Amino acid sequence: MTHAPRLPLIAGLPLAVAAGLFIPVQGRINGALGAVLADGIGAAVVSFTTGLVLMIVISVALPKGRAGLARILPAVRERRIPPYYVLAGCIGAFFVFAQSFTVGLLGVALFTVATVTGQTLSGLLVDRMGIGPAGKKPVTSIRVIGCLLTIAAVAWAVSPRLAASAAGGGGHDAGSGTAPLLATILLPVLAGFLMSFQQAMNGTATVHYGTPIAATLVNFISGTALLWIAWLVKLAVAGAGSGLPAQWWYYLGGPMGCVFIGLGALLVRSLGVLVTGLGMIAGQLLGSLALDVVLPVPGTVVALPTVLGTLLTLAAIVLATLPWPKGALKR
Repeated sequence: MTHAPRLPLIAGLPLAVAAGLFIPVQGRINGALGAVLADGIGAAVVSFTTGLVLMIVISVALPKGRAGLARILPAVRERRIPPYYVLAGCIGAFFVFAQSFTVGLLGVALFTVATVTGQTLSGLLVDRMGIGPAGKKPVTSIRVIGCLLTIAAVAWAVSPRLAASAAGGGGHDAGSGTAPLLATILLPVLAGFLMSFQQAMNGTATVHYGTPIAATLVNFISGTALLWIAWLVKLAVAGAGSGLPAQWWYYLGGPMGCVFIGLGALLVRSLGVLVTGLGMIAGQLLGSLALDVVLPVPGTVVALPTVLGTLLTLAAIVLATLPWPKGALKR
């Protein structure tokens, strides 16, 4: 089997940032769709289903897609990858569920800090364990400092939103107590923590399928199946929401998911899970800042800490990814 050459850091990191730009746009679209449908899980089902349809078309239409399709079953049957890797898309579905369940309680800002914290910490762990296709990467003090600085920078960037939320009564019930709030925060932390494992699994699958197209398709198959089951349970318990909207842009969330899942699966082989995740976090912040400036929504806050925190995030990622001399601050 032939594999694509590894990308150098100078080429791969900008691609990771570019992939991250799609995440806040997708979140804005899915959030608007959830509001129209009055059903967060229903919006996730629509997003994943449209993404699945697009990936089926791409997989059948492109020669690389067809070649990847032919390698999926042999790779799983011959255990070149663990069979549970085909369930990586369920992590993405869980992330969307956590988003739909907790954003209304915590607010976007606190949700972002929680998921970035989980993803950054697990990126270090996954690289250290060597789960991804890039192999084991040492935990150095520089990488740890870069990760902690990233979390602090993201918290600083979203602090104006946190302050505005607190002043307006917050996204959660102030009388609900500390314990329920902590339990709610742990859900997006867990969702973010699992995202690094999903990227590692997708990257390994991409190596054996020969293309990220096949890995992305398998993600959407398992994620869509899980979300349809969850929505059918919700339908039986609480009934359906509103009908589907006619505007075409409500259905772009799934295709955008195809982009950043596919790029993530491609890049972890070259960059490792941590650097890929940090690059996408930077893109996420830059995309959020651009959206808030160009297409603000009610409650949007763009202040100096928003801009400076975003810039500090970029500096932290550079710190964590620079080719420091061997043995420099190594743990």
